[in-house]
Amino acid sequence: MIRVRMIDHIVLRTSQTEAMVKFYSQVLGCRLERSLPAETGLVQLRAGKSLIDLVAIESDLGRAGGGPPSATENNMDHFCLQIETISERRLRQWLHSHGVDADRFEVRYGAQGFGPSVYIRDPDGNTVELRCELDESRGPP
Repeated sequence: MIRVRMIDHIVLRTSQTEAMVKFYSQVLGCRLERSLPAETGLVQLRAGKSLIDLVAIESDLGRAGGGPPSATENNMDHFCLQIETISERRLRQWLHSHGVDADRFEVRYGAQGFGPSVYIRDPDGNTVELRCELDESRGPP
């Protein structure tokens, strides 16, 4: 069984990176944590224990999500749920028993740093990243 601990992060696609960073940092008080504009068009802002990721639509990562955000194009790429530690095998079995396909597990950056995660889709086709809670006793992945 999966046990959700918290929302780890959300990823918003934007054509207004500077305005979005200003809004989330100056208006809502989120702190700039990482900026990787050259590699991925990604800016990450700390929102309490979670992250808000902004992806420039003109970047490779942003273009993968379709056209610019509009009434007909999505501005949310995906959201990530942090779950309690579970083995990849057990998680795959659980998802399979509920008819849910899972992509490959990979180490990705999230609210706790780097850790294992997998992408799935909900019934409406929204992408959900499931990210295992880090086991502090094991050290970095």
